[in-house]
Amino acid sequence: MDDVLVERVLRAVELVPRGRVVSYGDLAALVGTGPRQVGSIMRVYGSNVTWWRVTNASGDLPSHLRQAAFIEWAVEGIEVKPNALGCRIRDHRADLEALAAAWEAAVADLG
Repeated sequence: MDDVLVERVLRAVELVPRGRVVSYGDLAALVGTGPRQVGSIMRVYGSNVTWWRVTNASGDLPSHLRQAAFIEWAVEGIEVKPNALGCRIRDHRADLEALAAAWEAAVADLG
């Protein structure tokens, strides 16, 4: 996997504000790759970043991550949907324009 792409994705995840989420597709559009690549990077390298702030396009999480993520969400004020699969992404999505501006500054040193 491309080390620069990995770093770009992980920096973007770290910039998602507390109490907010983004989708794999949101991150993919931001860093210039595909959602599946973002998912692969998160699966392999994401354990040391705020991974619970990254969901699928519906705001849902994989079943094996839900219990730990929901604990983090409770602390951050992210409400779990009635179906217990994730959150209502429209209610909790980060401001993507602000995230893009912060990300541009954060990756300026990567060239």
